[in-house]
Amino acid sequence: MGSSTYSAATATTQYIESGGTSFAYRRLGPTGGVPLLLLHRFRATIDWWDPRFIESLAAERDVILFDNVGIGYTEGAPLTTVNGFADGAIALAEALGLQQVDLLGWSFGGVVIQEMALKRPDLVRKLVIAGSGSGTAPGMVAMPDRVATIMTKQDSGLEDLLYLFYPETPEARAEGLDHFGRVQVEMPAGAPQVTQDAAMGQLQAITTALSAPWEDVARERATIDAPVLYAGGAHDVMINAYSSYAAVQELPNAKLVLYSDAGHAFLFQHLEEFVREVQMFLAN
Repeated sequence: MGSSTYSAATATTQYIESGGTSFAYRRLGPTGGVPLLLLHRFRATIDWWDPRFIESLAAERDVILFDNVGIGYTEGAPLTTVNGFADGAIALAEALGLQQVDLLGWSFGGVVIQEMALKRPDLVRKLVIAGSGSGTAPGMVAMPDRVATIMTKQDSGLEDLLYLFYPETPEARAEGLDHFGRVQVEMPAGAPQVTQDAAMGQLQAITTALSAPWEDVARERATIDAPVLYAGGAHDVMINAYSSYAAVQELPNAKLVLYSDAGHAFLFQHLEEFVREVQMFLAN
């Protein structure tokens, strides 16, 4: 897909006011059509998106990245519920005057965009749910203790991140080192990090969402009429791929794509293939 010209270090960060919050966002790509709003993972700001991933999506789409309330460049008291994070994203979309959006949510972002579709079906056209899930389906493999330990740490090292996002194979490790290397090279000087208070708010929201009774989750998901693309890695240690399989069975209009040699960061490990999948899904 060519070399990246998107750089977090040089991208213009804009701000827009809504409900007393000044939301930080970046927007790139061709204007016109339905914008694609991206929602990030746990403990990430807009600086943590892989630059090649953003550039590839923006080759054909009007792409909007943002930091939610209390995260990164957007100030505010830490949010603690999925509902609160969904309200923040909706507030940003409304402030930008967007009548309709497509949504791509990775990890925790995938949980949030499903809540957005439930709250505002008039706003949400299509959803791409990456490395995420809905509650804890019967038979789902539990999260390893090591994952929970890393998630609560304020400063995770490279080896921790590689464990969370990539399978422990030489090929996947090389992809992981390449990804994190690109992100670090483009990281702006003095870039804000997610505070421990904000991270624990996210963790509280995630824990509550994933502990919801599966019957309630399935009943809610069955009401989402928007087309949904679920995608993930077969070796995801953070949110087991079975969660995606179970969720798709409850959605009336959904597709599931799994990458057999990938984990939580499959979208960067298989960047070109996944971006093509997303572009086709959004275009059809």
